[in-house]
Amino acid sequence: MRYSPSGVPILAASLSHYSEQQEAGSLRQVEFEMAVLAAGEVAGKLEQVELGAVFRFTGFIARKKRNSKGLVFHLTDFEQFI
Repeated sequence: MRYSPSGVPILAASLSHYSEQQEAGSLRQVEFEMAVLAAGEVAGKLEQVELGAVFRFTGFIARKKRNSKGLVFHLTDFEQFI
């Protein structure tokens, strides 16, 4: 956890995803990792979760930096997925 110059808590993390999706009538395995950035109250909640637990995340994807080709998922909310 770090804090912005204005005192907002910011947490950088990595999410792993695995699922099977339908594509052109057949199942396709989808697996990837993505950089995540959480700010404010969500950062505090994320810091408390157990590693390896399954969650449903809400947010948006943006460039890491203005001229970067890399992407980061900005987390705005999440809930445990059972």
